[in-house]
Amino acid sequence: MQNAWSSYLAERAAIQRHSGRWRRRRTRCAGDGRRDFAGNDYLGLARDPRLAEAQAQGARRFGAGGRASHLVSGHLAVHEALEQQLAALTGRPAALLFSTGYMANLGTLQALCDPDTRVFQDRLNHASLIDGARLAGARSRRFHHGDLGDLERLLARAPGDGRTLVVSDGVFSMDGDVADIAGLAATSARHGAWLMVDDAHGLGVLGEAGDGCVGRVHGIERVPVLVGTLGKALGSAGAFVAGSKSLIEHLIQFARPYVYTTAQPPGVAAATLKALALLEAEPDRRTRLATLIARFRREARTLGLPLAASSTPIQPLVLGDSQRVMHWAAWLAERGITVGAIREPTVPRGQARLRITLSAAHTDADLDALLDALADCRAREALASGEASP
Repeated sequence: MQNAWSSYLAERAAIQRHSGRWRRRRTRCAGDGRRDFAGNDYLGLARDPRLAEAQAQGARRFGAGGRASHLVSGHLAVHEALEQQLAALTGRPAALLFSTGYMANLGTLQALCDPDTRVFQDRLNHASLIDGARLAGARSRRFHHGDLGDLERLLARAPGDGRTLVVSDGVFSMDGDVADIAGLAATSARHGAWLMVDDAHGLGVLGEAGDGCVGRVHGIERVPVLVGTLGKALGSAGAFVAGSKSLIEHLIQFARPYVYTTAQPPGVAAATLKALALLEAEPDRRTRLATLIARFRREARTLGLPLAASSTPIQPLVLGDSQRVMHWAAWLAERGITVGAIREPTVPRGQARLRITLSAAHTDADLDALLDALADCRAREALASGEASP
């Protein structure tokens, strides 16, 4: 049996390497993150010393860990305060903390769905949403990305009995485009379906108050199930689901990833509360981020770079070929710049890309360095292919 397992691991590793999909972790040091264009720290809060101090104070007051699940003895006053603040931010009656965004999506779909539930998902939804419906055993269909007409056709063909759930990312993590929330809500309502939106990459960035692409504008009647994460624009860790009190009570009773998990460390909850206070007190962070996005897109177009249509901090350069993406990422790394090198199966075949993400913490000099390095990538590629003049 041991030989069978060893052979299996070696075979899968060989296939992954041969296909060019082998993944490697980067070990980063404390001071080398400023020219990181691969992370999701959109507002520059992850390294803000005020969050670190709030986290330390929370740990000193409540302890380093939650010690138990929320339903046993791990639900502390700091967790309760954070849930109330998240509900207020999103304009919902209640919110529920989860340890990760993946767990929030798995838990919500597992608690809401069963084999009698029909689920309709955008084709480019995050893996956690796809996995959640699959693990729940729901009858799941995927509509063409952003295509309300295709969703309408699928819903119209579905039997009218039973529960129906439409699920979409708010901001799509690999493309950076924003879902048509109003259109999804109207289409869902026409067919008696609930709408669930994972606004992981919109929360803190979009909306008048950083309440995301859903938030207060698209209230609970339009989007009954709203998921958000805390480890991106808010700079801490964890996630939440916001909705009606009956939805949250249902999740408390039936969401297994919530029921059977130790509560979030209280220091992390305290840091998130500080992040929410800064989100309200320092709107210039979002203004600064918008300025950087506009400048990057303007100058990248001047360089002739293959920009995707995104107005969010996620700015993909679709290079197509996985090997080409890895060459560009390596050349950028030589210049001290980190970007995401995204290949299949994360994106479809032929859609490999550099996933560049911008942060309010980036300086103009950082952006200059990125643009110069991207121009150098183009020049090196042209020279290698013989396109440059002698």
